[in-house]
Amino acid sequence: MRLQDKVAVITGGARGIGLAIAQRYLHEGACVVVADIDTSSIDSAVAQLNSEANASGRVLGVTLDVCDRDSVATMIRTVTDQCGGIDILVNNAAVFDMAPVLEVTEASYDKQFNVNVKGLFFTLQAVAQSMVDRGKGGKIINMASQAGRRGEPLVSMYCATKAAVISLTQSCGLALIKHGINVNGISPGVVDTPMWEDVDALFARYEGRPLGEKKRLVGEAVPYGRMGLPEDHAGAAVFLASSDSDYVVAQTLNVDGGNWMN
Repeated sequence: MRLQDKVAVITGGARGIGLAIAQRYLHEGACVVVADIDTSSIDSAVAQLNSEANASGRVLGVTLDVCDRDSVATMIRTVTDQCGGIDILVNNAAVFDMAPVLEVTEASYDKQFNVNVKGLFFTLQAVAQSMVDRGKGGKIINMASQAGRRGEPLVSMYCATKAAVISLTQSCGLALIKHGINVNGISPGVVDTPMWEDVDALFARYEGRPLGEKKRLVGEAVPYGRMGLPEDHAGAAVFLASSDSDYVVAQTLNVDGGNWMN
C-alpha cells in the first residue's frame, strides 16, 4: 500500500472527484479526512467509505468552509488532535459559474475567486505551516482544470481562477520544497459529475442548445472517446501523494483524455 498510515485531508471530499480520491486513498492504506461545507453530504460520504472499504477508524468527516480561515484552523486542530497531523492535502473544493463577458456579475466573480483561489491558497498556507511545524514534510495537491490552460468565452472567471491555481502551484511548489513539502496539481478535463448537469443547463441557456447536447458534444470531442469519470483522477492523486513523486515539484499534471497538451 503506497499511502499506509498517511493522513490525507480532501477538501470538497464528499462528492465527485474528491470522493473518488478518498476511496482510492483508503485502499492505499491512508486515513482520510472528508472535509466539506455540506454536512449532510459528509455524513453520506463517510458512511459510503466505511461500507466500501475495511476503513474502521480511518475515515473522519469534518465540516469545512475554505473561505473562513477560522474554519480552516479548526479543521487542522481537529485532524491534529484526532490523527496526529496532516501528511497530504488535496485542495479540491471549488465552485463554477458562467456567463458572457458582458454579463459577468461582481457577485459571481467574488464567489469563484473566494473559493477557487483565496480559499485554496489560505487552506494550503495553513496546512503547509502545520507541516513545517511538524517537521515531516508532506504532499499538497491542487485541483486545477483544463480551463486554466486556455480562455473560454462563456467561462472567463472560472478559467481565470484555475489559471491562478496553476500559477500558485508553481510558486508554492518552489517555495515549500525546501521544507520537504511537494506541491503539485492535477488538471482534469471535462468530468462526468453531478455538477455537469448544471453546467449543461447553463450552456443550453447561453448557446441555445437542447439539454444534454453540450455534454454529449464535449464527451465526443475528447480524444480518448468519452468524458472523464471521477475515478480516472484517483491514480494521479495517489502518485502525487506517494513517495513515487518525491522528485516532482510545482507541476500540474493533465488528466483529461488527451484534450490538452503542454
